[in-house]
Amino acid sequence: MEEKTTQMPPLKVIARIHTAFPTKFGIPRQSGLVESLRAEIVFEPEYRVAEAVRGLEAFSHIWLIWQFSEAVRESWSPTVRPPRLGGNTRVGVFATRSPFRPNALGLSSVKLERIELDPARGPVLHVLGADLLDGTPIFDIKPYLPYVDAHPDASEGFTARTQTHRLAVECPDELWALVPPEDREALLGVLENDPRPSYQHDPERVYGMEFAGLEVRFSVDGERLTIRQVGPAGRR
Repeated sequence: MEEKTTQMPPLKVIARIHTAFPTKFGIPRQSGLVESLRAEIVFEPEYRVAEAVRGLEAFSHIWLIWQFSEAVRESWSPTVRPPRLGGNTRVGVFATRSPFRPNALGLSSVKLERIELDPARGPVLHVLGADLLDGTPIFDIKPYLPYVDAHPDASEGFTARTQTHRLAVECPDELWALVPPEDREALLGVLENDPRPSYQHDPERVYGMEFAGLEVRFSVDGERLTIRQVGPAGRR
């Protein structure tokens, strides 16, 4: 029997998210790990219609369906090497949340803090806990439904062996003072969750990440992360 083929229409970008991360390094590995991270979702001009989000304010969390815009490629591999397994163990791509997928689609659950009706930008969603790069295109937004979306007894697969650990963060007072007060809790959460690749353990290495207009340089020795430098991003 001949299979019927259906031409799929292209996905439409309905919005873009604006976060504190202009580069991939430092972004939490999952949504919700650092709930104090603030972000804005701004709809594309065609979708800046207040009626489109009517009733959404009644939900505390939403799902975002988005594109790994930095990982789009023509080819794909049936296996990937998750960083949390040391970067050497291969598992099936569909058993991971790797960005290197046939369709480079991401799924994140974030907390909806409020909806702002901006005269110029239309409805703007203010969210917490996003794990997305600044400017990431969003294809769809759906309400999170706890009675069907939450499964507290679900098995964790290989991630049960790779639970995130928290580092003790140390920073001289004069450097911490350079971080705006409204960004300190979020930055601390990002650093506590250890943004390094899991296979890098050199205590002498100094890492740099951009966060909310700042460049933060740090080193890690064992379970202690020390901030070495804080300054405007793009300047050395």
